Amino acid sequence: MLTSLPNLLTYARILMVPAMVGALYLEGDKAHWIALALFILAAITDYFDGYFARAWQQVSSLGRMLDPIADKLLVAAALLMLVANGTIGWDSVLAAVVILAREILVSGLREFLAGVRVSVPVSQLAKWKTAIQMAAIGFLLAGPAGDKVIPYITQTGTALLWIAALLTLYTGYDYLKAGLTHVISEDEASAAPQAGHQPSPSNPANNPDGSRP
Repeated sequence: MLTSLPNLLTYARILMVPAMVGALYLEGDKAHWIALALFILAAITDYFDGYFARAWQQVSSLGRMLDPIADKLLVAAALLMLVANGTIGWDSVLAAVVILAREILVSGLREFLAGVRVSVPVSQLAKWKTAIQMAAIGFLLAGPAGDKVIPYITQTGTALLWIAALLTLYTGYDYLKAGLTHVISEDEASAAPQAGHQPSPSNPANNPDGSRP
């Protein structure tokens, strides 16, 4: 399964991350177009690796682990580079921070919930958030080069980024609430046996000779 087509597509998506970052260091409009092309290609592989894994019954533990990692690496690298080159202005950095913080939060929660064998289904709103977020990054990667072809490409990307950030806050709260519910349940379940087996010092039955402890 290491060399199955779905896993090979995931490997390719991970390798596209440093390539996209490198492209944004180029000069001129070609930097934006190459980065955008790599981002779109990565998004296409994201769709097809899941499609082929289900269609060919090649779902693997490695794929389930690497797929979300590849997605988060792609989003995080794109947002960081867009802030670094000024496409995302300082007035919109907060939106990027919210999206990145949510990705870290969800990763931590999923790791914990996987340990207790609990899965949190992805809501329809979360899917819309992801779609808007990817569209925002695509517009912003085109950036100034795209503005020369179609006006307001950068502004459209910035607006979509804020919409994605607001949806991120809402869906992130849902994940956090679900995760905390299971965390509290686990703590209560582990604390209950300990509390039930602790002897009471004031009970004479605990001291056969009747003396104080």
